[in-house]
Amino acid sequence: MEKKTAYVAKTPDQNGYIDYTDDEHAVWRDLYSQQITGAEKYAAQIYRSGLEQLSIPADRIPQCAELSARLQPKTGWTVAPVPALIGFGRFFTMLSERRFPAASFIRSREHFDYIKEPDIFHEIFGHTPLLMDPEFAAFSQRIGETGLTVETKDYSWLIRLYWFTVEFGLTRENGCYKALGSGLNSSPTELIYSVESPIPERREFNLVDVLRTPYRIDIHQPIYFVIEDFNDVLNAVSGDLLGSIRKAQSLGLFAPTYEALTA
Repeated sequence: MEKKTAYVAKTPDQNGYIDYTDDEHAVWRDLYSQQITGAEKYAAQIYRSGLEQLSIPADRIPQCAELSARLQPKTGWTVAPVPALIGFGRFFTMLSERRFPAASFIRSREHFDYIKEPDIFHEIFGHTPLLMDPEFAAFSQRIGETGLTVETKDYSWLIRLYWFTVEFGLTRENGCYKALGSGLNSSPTELIYSVESPIPERREFNLVDVLRTPYRIDIHQPIYFVIEDFNDVLNAVSGDLLGSIRKAQSLGLFAPTYEALTA
């Protein structure tokens, strides 16, 4: 996870309200308009259902408090504004407490179609619909709880599980691939690519294999894991998740299927 960003976090007032500019609301409106059609076609039912229940506004950046008011009665989760990038320790702590950390800034027009760091559009449009599902919410909390029990050297192993499920997981509905992950459902190009392109490899979900699979954040993923039944994921992490991490570490990472970053 990168620790540098050109963006400055928005600071909430004493009531938790963030005052966004008209231009920032316009960016949100255009992002929403661009993404909603693709999400309705390519996103998994679990995501589409959460999006409908949340009633996320199309014409303005929502406040975290209004989303929390809809999430909390359903799954006990709230949304809290944070700086653009936070450390793994704080990230896992917030997940364990059912508080989703939402970067408070929105991307500029320059980064309209792709931004490396998560902004509020990715956080809200991508993540919060999934947190309306009790099982998915419990899974996210479980990752946070596990993160509090491991050593810092284990963080990168655990975050791969989050990456290939919460961020870039696929599922299958009626024989067709559908986007589950937040990174897919908030991306105008990778959403379609992940479901329709013949280029990426789509592998059956296997916990140890997921933990051993390296990734890059700045490319369309060459590998996606397909979750046929989310209960399989819940069962995998409800047991000895730390033991699975240790097994993955003993076996080592798979060779990357992408070109390495150059300095």
